[in-house]
Amino acid sequence: MATPRSAPASCLLLLLLLAVGSLAVSRGDDCCGYNVVSVAGSGSALSARLELAGETPALAELGPDVQRLSLTASLETDTRLRVRITDADHPRWEVPQDIIPRPAPEEVYLNMPLPGNGDSSSPPRTRVLSTAGSDLVFTIHASPFRFTVSHRSTGDVLFDTSPNLVFKDRYLELTSALPADRASLYGLGEQTKRTFRLRHNDTFTLWTADIVASNVDVNLYGSHPFYMDVRPPGTAHGVLLLNSNGMDLLYGGSYVTYKVIGGVLDFYFFAGPSPLAVVDQYTQLVGRPAPMPYWSFGFHQCRYGYLNVDDLKGVVAGYAKAKIPLEVMWTDIDYMNKFQDFTLNPANFSFAELRPFVDRLHQNGQKYVLILDPGISIDPTYGTFVRGMKQDIFLKRNGTNFLGNVWPGDVYFPDFMNPRADEFWANEISLFRRTIPVDGLWIDMNEITTFFNPEPMNALDDPPFGLFGVPMIGADICGFGGVTTEELCGRWIQLGAFYPFARDHSAIDTVRREPYLWASVAASARKSLGLRYRLLPYMYTLMHEAHTTGAPIARPLFFSYPEDVATYGVDRQFLLGRGVLVSPVLEQGATTVDAYFPAGRWFCIYNHSLAVDTRSGERVTLPALPDSPYVHVAGGSILPLQQSAMTTAQARRTPFHLLVALAEDGTAAGDLFLDDGESPEMGGARSEFSLVKFSCATWSDGKIRLRSQVVHNSYAPSRTLLISKVVIMGLQSTEPARNFAVYVNGAAVQFNRAVSTSYRSRGGLGAAHVGGLSLVVGEEFELKVAMSY
Repeated sequence: MATPRSAPASCLLLLLLLAVGSLAVSRGDDCCGYNVVSVAGSGSALSARLELAGETPALAELGPDVQRLSLTASLETDTRLRVRITDADHPRWEVPQDIIPRPAPEEVYLNMPLPGNGDSSSPPRTRVLSTAGSDLVFTIHASPFRFTVSHRSTGDVLFDTSPNLVFKDRYLELTSALPADRASLYGLGEQTKRTFRLRHNDTFTLWTADIVASNVDVNLYGSHPFYMDVRPPGTAHGVLLLNSNGMDLLYGGSYVTYKVIGGVLDFYFFAGPSPLAVVDQYTQLVGRPAPMPYWSFGFHQCRYGYLNVDDLKGVVAGYAKAKIPLEVMWTDIDYMNKFQDFTLNPANFSFAELRPFVDRLHQNGQKYVLILDPGISIDPTYGTFVRGMKQDIFLKRNGTNFLGNVWPGDVYFPDFMNPRADEFWANEISLFRRTIPVDGLWIDMNEITTFFNPEPMNALDDPPFGLFGVPMIGADICGFGGVTTEELCGRWIQLGAFYPFARDHSAIDTVRREPYLWASVAASARKSLGLRYRLLPYMYTLMHEAHTTGAPIARPLFFSYPEDVATYGVDRQFLLGRGVLVSPVLEQGATTVDAYFPAGRWFCIYNHSLAVDTRSGERVTLPALPDSPYVHVAGGSILPLQQSAMTTAQARRTPFHLLVALAEDGTAAGDLFLDDGESPEMGGARSEFSLVKFSCATWSDGKIRLRSQVVHNSYAPSRTLLISKVVIMGLQSTEPARNFAVYVNGAAVQFNRAVSTSYRSRGGLGAAHVGGLSLVVGEEFELKVAMSY
């Protein structure tokens, strides 16, 4: 178990992009920088040689400057530009190729000076790299050296470096100008921070650390030197510095300064022009998010400090008695023998007790997850250690196994950069699962939380880090540490029910906080989680989108409404995909919710009424609901739903519903992705899946046409998957319809006890309900509804 961690409620929504906090060394403006002495280019690549213009006396204590640098700029795709600056004469540490596969930079030097005669009356000497298919333009300036990146279509300058480049062995510094009145930056993770949009005059430190997350403005576990810049009228671009060394980023509003303690300056610029396009382009480079199993979108329960198997049984029974969905039971390090991985505590979590408990979970359609801390005890009687030593897979320092100290005492760490370590780890998991058939593993303290004594002041180590898209996110519901209250826990479960990853988790020294312990919290859990389980088909479809495009499941509002500047600072609401807006209560004693609604129609998901209809965006103060957050559906969306249940397995056996929210023009669209819920490929060439697109349109005579288009269909045909109900919100008539006529593929549907229709009017618009249908998910259909008033 890592250091206790929690977060104040007002910070819980800062989950979609990452950020960080401080380490800087300052210098004056007397840095001499570099000059370009030669440049060459061909097609989509450009290379240049840089020479030091003069030493930087203000930073002499950091060592000598590198005399000669090489620069390569290449348009690797139409939407991605790479600019790499490194020592021309000596190799340097870079993120390993097998972590982020990428093209090797093409360096060609023809010793060709830039045009210009060099005297002060000459215009600036420049060289431009661009291609007809790309909107990105790279311009190199010669004396002194600097470069700019811009959009060809608008002329907007995205990155504009100053000439005061510093490049030493263990200190790199580069500054870029920004338009303070137009740029809105997000990212630079991982850090707790007060606002989602980065604040001016802040320092963000990228230096991975295991620090209590309730502290604000501190760096945490991840290092992610990537930011997205969104500017009016709605364009976005991204900037990644691919460097795994510790660094500070100083964001002054009109500039951003990188101060890095090693490696190279390896920049990637992503053209956008939308936020979703930037994320797509970024994850195309660093890797798409891994698919998560369907059951992982259910509700999870964990605690550091469950006493024994009877304690676990009591928690599962408590959920069942309160009729609160429970998908996965977790156990922290309490189950281990002497805190050693792949062992069981013989007194409290013996095989004789734990195995039947896990088997019963599986019989109920539930899952079980255990924690692992990859610090392997050096106990010579410990089988995992003995096998690891035999295979020689532990992390080494200067040829000797690196010794750390965590929960079991002295430990060695598997070196997961070593292919043999993967084999070793997989074998240990396989051996353990023969004893306890766990469904998932929780890998904690993976980045070696162990440095309990100061290291000697010698050369800084540069451990490599991978950069990932991480859509499966969510804070510990009700808080991991600190004091919770009934009100806090109730509001948190209302919010957390709509996290992509929803888990209640708490520390050993805190008051128990399972949601069934308070009647009001249990009521909130039943309502909010009940809606979550209805939304599971929609959320799993978003997981497929995340896996194929990198798009986050939970998103800031500007992802869908970048043209609306008012969304840039909204960090107390979030979208699930494009169609669902969540507006929770985040303060103790709050009686209202201040919610912003971008342009369009917004329908209440609970009663299908029109809540807000705005042409340019509107801020609305709503009375706080006692047992749920506000959840609204965006006009133009079609949500696939199923019925609520206690487990995802039960929910998946229920018929589908389609919730159609018409935009003002009478149209709506949506997708449904289906597979077995566990395929590691999730839509890949070797997996069975179905992808269906829905569209709806209304005509002036009151007729509605809903169509399905089957894009891929290797999963649904062998299953009986039916859509039994369609609700269409946003119809113009407020008068109830007198007559309904329903047609499926041109054939009239006969009304009987099973097939029913109704019309309800709330909020100035009507909603038509058609139930008792048997529309086959894996077959294309056209549903027509005609009404007379």
